[in-house]
Amino acid sequence: MAETFTTVAKFQYSAEAQIVKGRLVAEGIKVFLFDNLTIDTDPLVSNAIGGVKLKVLSTDVIKARHILESIAKYSIDDDGQPVVCPNCNKKEIEIFSTITNLKSLLAFIFALVANLLTSVLPIYTKHKYRCNNCKTEFEISK
Repeated sequence: MAETFTTVAKFQYSAEAQIVKGRLVAEGIKVFLFDNLTIDTDPLVSNAIGGVKLKVLSTDVIKARHILESIAKYSIDDDGQPVVCPNCNKKEIEIFSTITNLKSLLAFIFALVANLLTSVLPIYTKHKYRCNNCKTEFEISK
């Protein structure tokens, strides 16, 4: 009987797929990445071709999906603990960039160019957290 592969996940970039592939391989599942070399060569085509496809043997689909569901999808702090929303106390928190409009993008580009000219590091980019439950945006003090 010929072994067939089934796509169980898709990723924007191959680095994300490689991390998940490593987890599945550690669990004894044969994994094949499709279109990863194309996207590594030209990342701008990722959306056009549907991203990097993570495929497993058809006989391992249920086990692979169970493992994928167990992987934390939300933000954790520096100690590995889930970030908790200060408003609703949920743990469904995602990080996002504050570069959201033309003004903030131009400020980021200006800082980048100034950094290249003066060799001053680091480049400052601001990230915030957003709760998927109540949509509260907040920062974490370090």
